[in-house]
Amino acid sequence: MPRAIGRIKRMEVPEELRGMALAPRHLSLLSLLLLDGPMTVRELADRLEVAPTTASLLVGELSRKGVLDRREDDDDRRRRIVSVPAAKRSALERWLSPGARAWRTALDPLEPTERAAVVKAFTAYEAALAEGTED
Repeated sequence: MPRAIGRIKRMEVPEELRGMALAPRHLSLLSLLLLDGPMTVRELADRLEVAPTTASLLVGELSRKGVLDRREDDDDRRRRIVSVPAAKRSALERWLSPGARAWRTALDPLEPTERAAVVKAFTAYEAALAEGTED
């Protein structure tokens, strides 16, 4: 596990993204949008398992950096649709896709119950780490 986390942290950021100070907290959000396409801030919050205000803050940071687009939802003007702009998609895919491909390679052969066990283990791991930092 530590080697996998260390490997992720050492992944070289593409040149066109280096000056944007993208942090690990941004990677899950960006990966979701790359893999699953545009979605609302609320959907992002639900998928990331964070409060909508936290997702909104992340989206705001990334929008100001030019890494995300926010537009009004045509069906409900109160909602915002978040997406990766075409100009940044290639760089983000080069940077984040190797990890997504590796997860697919690791998880695709597993049965649904086995995949659920892996997710459960990672969730427990994250919870244990969080408990350790609260001391």
